[in-house]
Amino acid sequence: MAGVIQKFVFASALMWSAPIAILYGFNHKILPGSSQLSSSSQTLLSGFLAVISVNLVIVLYILMALKEPSTSEPQPDPTFVADAKASISQSITTKNDDSVQNRDKVE
Repeated sequence: MAGVIQKFVFASALMWSAPIAILYGFNHKILPGSSQLSSSSQTLLSGFLAVISVNLVIVLYILMALKEPSTSEPQPDPTFVADAKASISQSITTKNDDSVQNRDKVE
């Protein structure tokens, strides 16, 4: 369970940091080629790339979740199973007692 939480925290941190880093890189002209763009083109491109980076992080998180080992088969709660078995055996005993009483009355 700790591995799942670690992956979730990693993906969440990456979802925040990747778009901010892209926007920061474009606004401070750190990324190559961003200084040659007009202001509106720079804003649009940085916004699109930020949105795409978030979607890529979501896809990465989904792929990590799909690679998680799954349990072979879900197991029911043991107390529920015990209560259900007791209920079934009690109803069978009650039905048998009723049928014996009905036979005795008919005879």
